[in-house]
Amino acid sequence: MSTPPADWKVLPHKPIEKLAENLWRVEGDLEGMPLKRVMTLVKRANGSLLVHNAVALEEPAMAEIDAWGTVGEIIVPNSFHRIDAPRFKARYPSAKVYCPKAARAKVEKVVPVDATYEDFESDDTVRVDHVDGTGNGEGVLTVHSKDGVTLVFNDVIFNMPHFSGFQGWVFRNVTKSSGGPRVSRIGKFFLVKDKRAVIAHLERLAETSDLRRVIVSHHEMVTADAANAIRQAVATL
Repeated sequence: MSTPPADWKVLPHKPIEKLAENLWRVEGDLEGMPLKRVMTLVKRANGSLLVHNAVALEEPAMAEIDAWGTVGEIIVPNSFHRIDAPRFKARYPSAKVYCPKAARAKVEKVVPVDATYEDFESDDTVRVDHVDGTGNGEGVLTVHSKDGVTLVFNDVIFNMPHFSGFQGWVFRNVTKSSGGPRVSRIGKFFLVKDKRAVIAHLERLAETSDLRRVIVSHHEMVTADAANAIRQAVATL
């Protein structure tokens, strides 16, 4: 079993969801806000594990991960998603750290980066690409499993339900983050550099053959008509 670093900090999280033979998902809390965060784990063709958007888990859950395979790659999906990346690197020092090209300088303030998405070595299981039109600031994982293809996005697509209270009002009316698949106002401001290019790329991804599900880094996964969910997000741009 891997050894947690001294500052291993766990926030409440749900059990690991074992979606496919090579794909796991975990949803957890963020401190001080109702926004949920999602970690995705992919078992590569060589048996090693890729971690997208690292989230520190309780030890029994980490033991499950360690029993499944050796963490070989840690993907920090943008400069806002760095909280647990240093903890995972300390726990798995031999793992390589990847991030989008435009995020490298900020990510390297908290954890050393081995390479950016252009240098990622794809295999028959997983591929990592920058999302066109984001200035190399966001990416998407394409994961092939026996039950189909999964697309793993970060902040360029949100799938957050509406909820009550003042913070819910802010997410609904100010940041425009909640209410089904969408590109939030924050995403439009910080991530979308070329709207037409983003739309074109997302529309191509919606046409992915054998598309089974869409995972986003905040809140709900899409398993029913994943292609239409991407198109709904495009319609909000």
